[in-house]
Amino acid sequence: MKIMETKVKTVDNVNAAQVQVRTFRSEGYREDNIYVLAYDKDRTERVAERASAGQIGVPEEGLGTAIANIFRSRGDELRAKMRSMGFTESDAERLEAEMENDKIVVIAWGGTQYGGDDYDPAIYYYPPMMH
Repeated sequence: MKIMETKVKTVDNVNAAQVQVRTFRSEGYREDNIYVLAYDKDRTERVAERASAGQIGVPEEGLGTAIANIFRSRGDELRAKMRSMGFTESDAERLEAEMENDKIVVIAWGGTQYGGDDYDPAIYYYPPMMH
């Protein structure tokens, strides 16, 4: 199987999320490696259902993170989910802030799980993240 890079797109609404999910599929990402995140859990579920995308869960984040997330605030939970997929702490914080402003994050995941301070240096962001 071809190793895919992780790509992230921030969108404004469910329609844009649907378009982005289709785009990632057309680029060769498997359906079970495309995820959506929104600040509100219910919105995440609704968008995932309408866009035919997944939600980050135990297989992606690992059992330890999943259990810890039960006790975390929503912001901490979102950042932990993204960190387990290779996002740097600062990028996870920026994306969480976008979600707090009603943005939806669509992720085409390369499939590598990360732990601790490890991160994926090759994540492609659109719009680009300014460091």
